[in-house]
Amino acid sequence: MTFAALQPLADRAALFTALRQDALATALESLGDNRWDADMAAGTLTFTSNDDASRQIVTRAHLVATIAPGPRSLLWAWAHPQGDSAGVAAQLRDYGTEHGIAELSQTELPFPEDAAGDAEWITQAAHTVGGVAVELTGRAPYYLAPVGGGTYAVFLLDAPLPPLTVASAAIVLPRILAGLAMSDARTAVWDAVRLAGWTLTWTDESFSGATIADSTGTATFRFDEQARITNIESSLHPQG
Repeated sequence: MTFAALQPLADRAALFTALRQDALATALESLGDNRWDADMAAGTLTFTSNDDASRQIVTRAHLVATIAPGPRSLLWAWAHPQGDSAGVAAQLRDYGTEHGIAELSQTELPFPEDAAGDAEWITQAAHTVGGVAVELTGRAPYYLAPVGGGTYAVFLLDAPLPPLTVASAAIVLPRILAGLAMSDARTAVWDAVRLAGWTLTWTDESFSGATIADSTGTATFRFDEQARITNIESSLHPQG
């Protein structure tokens, strides 16, 4: 556990986040060995192949927060010298103010007293912040950028990725679910539908199943008593 008050928001978006992070990873793999460069003035994050500098993925980057081991704190982007007080990250601040979540609305968030604060903990905390940002802004994927001294910057990206469809999700879901722990998979499926703009129909009044759909096909999820996914049946439409 990193920031306890933030974790439920990240958990809710866990499935959608995983799908979009997987799409980013696939895009970066196409570059082979690559590097990233940030241009804060232009608001971009550029990934460049180390073998061929002409092969790049240029993204619009929105700074969400930095997490640093020195001060043992998270600094939200609206208060960061290189951030934007009225930028995308301000949506998190406004949500925190509206819903009484001080961890989102206070400028700087200290690590919990019992936090290890080491590289592994900071990475986990950065993933939590990324998930929260996805949940509250609807933007994805995010990127964790090491900026020196053990500090990570969390960016939301407007990246040139293929749209997330039911068909594309159905293809990768078995692999993603095999490595994804979700505290409430049923809620995560519902939230993925909301964030992706699909439709959802519950199969019965006990919510033991849900059929999701868009123009590319349908997929029906079955859940057990603990809201875990037990089966997925998909029917995809031919794409011309």
